[in-house]
Amino acid sequence: MEVFAKSKYLRVAPIKARAVGRSIKGLGVESALATLEFLPHRSAPMIARVLKSAVSNAENNYGLDPLRLYVSRIHVDEGPRLKRMRAKARGRAGFYVRRMSHVTIVLDERVA
Repeated sequence: MEVFAKSKYLRVAPIKARAVGRSIKGLGVESALATLEFLPHRSAPMIARVLKSAVSNAENNYGLDPLRLYVSRIHVDEGPRLKRMRAKARGRAGFYVRRMSHVTIVLDERVA
């Protein structure tokens, strides 16, 4: 049975969050959380929070054993962009974009 959790509007670029997501795909829940704890990326604690939410959903809503769960899929989609301006020389404006991510984690149960 597939169980999922979503988190939207995370203030991290999707390209950077996808790199973290690829590192935990296919791992068991405990090893994925241990991996996320020691990754130096800013998105790692955010993705760990979504993973813990998915495990709680599996336990409370479906009565699944968290030791048998693994990360079957993880999607990091692009959210809206915040367009910002920074003052540059000679009275000009330098524009830059702050990106957001939507993270979806899907857990499945291993068949023993």
